[in-house]
Amino acid sequence: MSSDFEGYEQDFAVLTAEITSKIARVPRLPPDEKKQMVANVEKQLEEAKELLEQMDLEVREIPPQSRGMYSNRMRSYKQEMGKLEKDFKRSRIAYSDEVRNELLGDDGNSSENQLIKLREERAHLLDNTERLERSSRRLEAGYQIAVETEQIGQEMLENLSHDREKIQRARERLRETDANLGKSSRVLTGMLRR
Repeated sequence: MSSDFEGYEQDFAVLTAEITSKIARVPRLPPDEKKQMVANVEKQLEEAKELLEQMDLEVREIPPQSRGMYSNRMRSYKQEMGKLEKDFKRSRIAYSDEVRNELLGDDGNSSENQLIKLREERAHLLDNTERLERSSRRLEAGYQIAVETEQIGQEMLENLSHDREKIQRARERLRETDANLGKSSRVLTGMLRR
């Protein structure tokens, strides 16, 4: 069950990384390539949404005691998806501003070029920030898994210790019973001789 979820997680991580990369490139591409890239990103965003739906279905199938960790991961993936959509919207706005300028025959003065550069730099910074946030979320998720694994290991060690004590007590009882049976046998043998 969780292996299916982890497979979807890996697919989602690869897909979002591709989308992030493409979103950052949209404003810098020539017009024909931009149109194609925008269509490609829209398609990949739909694929990412479908993956999230599949992951959500998998989480619903997980037993309630294990579901909490997966629910937290789903929340972070949904937030990540929302940020990707916002970034894509910003990228498309920058793209539509450039298309409008081309249609109006505005050759763009130096202040507009600076504005475009600033937008590109801002998009680049936002992209880097998103990557850092995703990495930190993954680290937090990994840390959480490590903590949960440690807790499970501790519980297992405690259970094994209790089981060992029970087995040792049972052995002691068996030895006592064996000794008592030996005594009883000797007493009965002595009584039969008399």
